[in-house]
Amino acid sequence: MQRIVVIGGGISGLATAYHLQQRLPDARVTVVEARGRLGGTIHTEERDGFRLELGPNGFLNNKSSTLRLCRSLGLESELVVANPAAARRFLYENQQLTELPHGLGSLVASPLLSWTGLWRLATERFRRTPPPAGDESVYDFLVRRISPEIAEQFADALVTGVFAGDPRQLSLAAAFPRLADAERRYGSVSRGLPKLLRSARAELAAPGRPKPKRTALTSFRRGLRTLIDALVSRLRTPPHLGTPVRHVGLTTREPRPLWSVELEDAEPLEADAIVLTLPAPRQAGLIADLDGELADLMLQIPYVSVAVVAMGFRAQDVPTDAVDGFGYISPQRTRRDLLGVQFCSSIFAERAPSGMVLVRALCGGWQRPEVMTWEDDRLGLAARRELRFALGIARPPVLMHICRWDPAIPQYTLGHLERVAQIEEKASRWPGLYLGGNAYHGVALNDCTAQAERIADAIARYCSGLK
Repeated sequence: MQRIVVIGGGISGLATAYHLQQRLPDARVTVVEARGRLGGTIHTEERDGFRLELGPNGFLNNKSSTLRLCRSLGLESELVVANPAAARRFLYENQQLTELPHGLGSLVASPLLSWTGLWRLATERFRRTPPPAGDESVYDFLVRRISPEIAEQFADALVTGVFAGDPRQLSLAAAFPRLADAERRYGSVSRGLPKLLRSARAELAAPGRPKPKRTALTSFRRGLRTLIDALVSRLRTPPHLGTPVRHVGLTTREPRPLWSVELEDAEPLEADAIVLTLPAPRQAGLIADLDGELADLMLQIPYVSVAVVAMGFRAQDVPTDAVDGFGYISPQRTRRDLLGVQFCSSIFAERAPSGMVLVRALCGGWQRPEVMTWEDDRLGLAARRELRFALGIARPPVLMHICRWDPAIPQYTLGHLERVAQIEEKASRWPGLYLGGNAYHGVALNDCTAQAERIADAIARYCSGLK
């Protein structure tokens, strides 16, 4: 019987454990988690009738791995997609909210772009601007393909909404591979991206199942905890909760590799294979004695921290239509106290009791790390002040809950793909060691579930050679 230890009980670790059990029915798969609960940054709480998502708010239905996982777990009937009105997204700049364009008509009418900017955008498909020989930042890509105006106006908003990072430092190929792929395959983003998206949607249609009618943020009626609860219920071996891992090491190489996982306040675990799904710096800490060079490479992946401030209001205290849409982004270059605000009860039904409104503010990020040091009272006051400026909400909330994530989001800075290739090459020298999580190949929930499948497949092949 193979023994596999998965270190980290977030979505990456739980999905990997589930897929391993499917592929290796006789294996003993053990999940080890330092916290007292499973789920990682996926954390749904019920408070006073409000349903709070304190981590990810959902996943896009434009990729297949999470939808496959839901089908396998029997969760399809629990899925819900965002309200169509949530397609409306806003930018908060110069003391006002401006709706982001979502079509040709709204683009032409938008005050965000000059006529020159519109012309540069419309003619992007005819422009031949060869990419540089090395890596290219998100900001530089938009300058090269379209114009400095587009880069200044939209690169920050694009990156803030996904990475809370710096568009001048993030690698386009690593952070937004579809944009890079569109240019590489079709010579143009505006020509290539629609084709890539249509192809991706076509692949989503499983036999006998229609493809989604539209790309939309997707969750569950009772929040993302539904997915975590389902995965946890399928674990055949009880997980180790509240059990930090002190060290991992390779005990023997011959006649077959054997790993030792040393735990705090518990007996060590032996394993034929181990999977690390923690943030990269924590992975580095576990293998530093085993392979210092590998650990040093992991430590080169920076992270940002983010705080979530969830606030519930009486609907009568919220100006009419103030929260009609998905939410707004405050570009980081403006150095506002909030990265942005999501209108949770407008995105998904049943997130707030009748007559109530739920929003959540995101704070911190690359440009404002000092915000994470503020006490809760100061952070709450800052969030309320920003809502008053942007949305006209002057009355105090009936509910406020603050959650801090440190570290929160890995930053795929310039050279990320090369670093990851070096990390994976060095890790491959250690038989039975596998690296997962969101540090390497995508930060979204879909990326984590896709990587979990790949790792489970690789371990299944590896274990078949141990028999």
